[in-house]
Amino acid sequence: MKRFLIAVVVLIGLLVAADYGAAALAESAVSRQMRDQLNLSDDPSVRINGFPFLTQAISGDYRSIEVTADRIQIGELDEVQVRAQLRGVEAPLGELLGSGSRTIRVRDAEGTLRIGPDDIVRYLPGVTKVRVENIDENALKAAVEDGGEPSLTAIDPDYAARLVGTVDVPLLGKREVSVIAVLRLAGRQIQVVPRDARIDDGSGKRRPLPAAAQSALQKMFALRIDPGTLPFDVVPTRLRARDGTLEITGTTSNLVFGAGETTTGR
Repeated sequence: MKRFLIAVVVLIGLLVAADYGAAALAESAVSRQMRDQLNLSDDPSVRINGFPFLTQAISGDYRSIEVTADRIQIGELDEVQVRAQLRGVEAPLGELLGSGSRTIRVRDAEGTLRIGPDDIVRYLPGVTKVRVENIDENALKAAVEDGGEPSLTAIDPDYAARLVGTVDVPLLGKREVSVIAVLRLAGRQIQVVPRDARIDDGSGKRRPLPAAAQSALQKMFALRIDPGTLPFDVVPTRLRARDGTLEITGTTSNLVFGAGETTTGR
């Protein structure tokens, strides 16, 4: 009995190892396909979700595949992080692991692009050391209580951010400026619309400014970025601040990868 149990455990271990090994090979094949389709210099990270893998591989149907690529060039942006959640993927195992052409079909996908401070700062002349921060209702109320326009409390914090950067202020020298801004999407264009600007008074406190100075600093932080056609032909649906970046999320459907081209049925 003991030997039988040991044999069962060993067999299960071998099956699990074989499952993960096959998944790793398939992930590598998908990664190479994504590299070619997106014209990347390196293979992106690919993860095939769901266990066991082999049952999905035999049918050629995969519930979910995650693709992540860092420091991608999109339009005038140089260091974009791209994440894609591919759902309802059809990819015959023979094609994935074979040496011939591969065709991958995707029912629908959600794509996420993250634009970091290094790209953002290039669109803000006169501003350095930029960072992006999330903002909440309490912060908006505090800004009003500290001299800001009452209309700040009407801003939806889910579609707003605080941009902080260093500016050479006349008579004061280099100071950290904090701007509360509304985030908007106009088609594929990203828009950051400043609503309130504050300056570090030298003690670490952010002070409101007179109207003229307020207007000048807000203009410095106004931002418009048009990245052009996004990977997988994703249509942007949401722009928000996340993890120190501006994050664009969108969806697409009926993708076909293969034969050197990507098509979408949308």
